[in-house]
Amino acid sequence: MVNDTISDMLTRIRNANLAKKTSVSLPKTKVHEKMCQILEQEGFIKTFSFSETNTNELIVDLKYQDFASFGNYGVGKPCITNLKRISKPGLRIYTNSREIPKVLGGMGILILSTSKGLMTDRQARKLCLGGEILCSVW
Repeated sequence: MVNDTISDMLTRIRNANLAKKTSVSLPKTKVHEKMCQILEQEGFIKTFSFSETNTNELIVDLKYQDFASFGNYGVGKPCITNLKRISKPGLRIYTNSREIPKVLGGMGILILSTSKGLMTDRQARKLCLGGEILCSVW
């Protein structure tokens, strides 16, 4: 039994990325769906879909850069360089809209849990919303 499902999700994606896997399966939750939707919109993953065989499973297709520029070694460089969990069950990290940090000078994203749902740091700044900083992706 996993206590922190978000950390488990990030670890599964990180490990699949390092192993150059094309897809990874995750337990299906509303938070995982929304986080995958954000990662897809921001261009960090190709797509995500629901498993046809198991109803409680989410399949994430990982995205890699064009391997033609890296030679003929199969899969290119991963689009996700790093996934980092910020707010943990033992230490929650909250921020207001004026103090939302930028990741790599705006090159990466933060995923925040706000009163309007999960969103990126840019969306939260635009809507003047603060919340819990779940993770950073770059």
